[in-house]
Amino acid sequence: MTRLRALQADITTLAVDAIVNAANGTMLGGRAVDGAIHRSAGPGLLAECQALGGCATGDAKTTGGHDLPARWVIHTVGPVWRGGGRGEAALLASCYRRSIEEAQRIGARTIAFPAISTGVYGYPFDDAAAVAVATLRQAIGAAPHALDAVLLCCFSAADRRATERALAATP
Repeated sequence: MTRLRALQADITTLAVDAIVNAANGTMLGGRAVDGAIHRSAGPGLLAECQALGGCATGDAKTTGGHDLPARWVIHTVGPVWRGGGRGEAALLASCYRRSIEEAQRIGARTIAFPAISTGVYGYPFDDAAAVAVATLRQAIGAAPHALDAVLLCCFSAADRRATERALAATP
């Protein structure tokens, strides 16, 4: 049975099979977690991302982990929050679902997610956590290969508590 849990940590330090990058559409690095992953992974990640030609919102693409402890980086582009009436929840759910599909494709058994779209893209954290938990539970249940652990990696203690509330509230 897959363990889905929240933790407060620096995602770039986690020794898991794959970490998810909350990327921008170019996949060439940016601010917040995207920039931290690119800095920690080294220049090889940028070179590999350049060859992929970007990524659409709601989709995911995989690269090697380069200098990270994780073997792979799954890059996904979350939606910019525009009030909730422009399909943001469906796009955010697609990010989590596509990332699990990519994890399955590459044979990852452990994966860590940041809180996609909650930083500079402005998605309200509690709403995003509810989408993440519901989507991950569904995607894990439908996955053809078992995952040992799915981690929701939170930047702050407040984010971890909000994520734990979402885990407790979502069957």
